[in-house]
Amino acid sequence: MDHDGDFSAYAAARWGNLVRSAVVLGCTLEDAHDLAQTTLLRCYLAWGKVSKADDRDAYVYRILLNSHKDSRRRRWWGERPTSVLPQQHVPDSTPQVEIADALRRALDDLSREHREVIVLRHLAQLSEQQTADILRIAPGTVKSRLSRALGQLAGNSHIADLAEGRPR
Repeated sequence: MDHDGDFSAYAAARWGNLVRSAVVLGCTLEDAHDLAQTTLLRCYLAWGKVSKADDRDAYVYRILLNSHKDSRRRRWWGERPTSVLPQQHVPDSTPQVEIADALRRALDDLSREHREVIVLRHLAQLSEQQTADILRIAPGTVKSRLSRALGQLAGNSHIADLAEGRPR
């Protein structure tokens, strides 16, 4: 397969996972799309190296994490304009919003390192060794970070309130 065709097939197969991973890292859906595009652009520009990598997915997720860190250093992430005004009629999506908000708050309570391990192990479904290689840490550190992160999520008050049906 040619350079462009090989890249296009890879990008199409990984797009959804890259976007979902970016959302869990803390991006809005729009920012997640931008981050996935930036990641794939960087991959395309270095496709010779990426395609020859021993573990292509690990290489690409390292680019995703680096792009995410770069974007957080450059931009202000405060107030955002919106095209939907509150007084317009919008169908009630309160239950979905509450779930998404509870999960976002729970993930925001995690450190960046714990969130990265959750993304790589559970969303990207990479092995402990792949995750360790991407984050440049020992596999034992991956296990301990993952254990702590899952423990924090299990005991998180936002998720507990949601599970018990209590309003926050």
